[in-house]
Amino acid sequence: MMRPALTTAFRAAARTPFTARSAPTLLRFAHAHAQESFEQFSARYVSFFQNAEDLFELQRGLNNCFAHDLVPSPEVIEAAVKAARRVNDYSTAVRIFEGIKEKVENKVQYEAYLTELKGLREELGIALKEELYPPA
Repeated sequence: MMRPALTTAFRAAARTPFTARSAPTLLRFAHAHAQESFEQFSARYVSFFQNAEDLFELQRGLNNCFAHDLVPSPEVIEAAVKAARRVNDYSTAVRIFEGIKEKVENKVQYEAYLTELKGLREELGIALKEELYPPA
């Protein structure tokens, strides 16, 4: 019993005081890439949605795209809606417009998106949630 206590005491005495030790320098590079501009962001997601081959890939891209602190451009939304129709998922196409409604700051911006994408909605036959389920 006495032996472990002695070895612990010897180790403690042999240690250099904390002030004499040098602390290891830790470097963390949180952002290894440059900041992406809005145009680069839009081009990246337009390309992504044009190449999406299945529903999982489309929904993963939508999650990533809508997770950013910005509203995707109409070009990105157009590519995403076309991808939703290409993989034959009407509900995702409707939900993309729901996502826009949640992301914009006010109703005027939402109406601007709807106006810009009206031709696409008519071409692909996509109704909005408000049209499918009118308020009672």
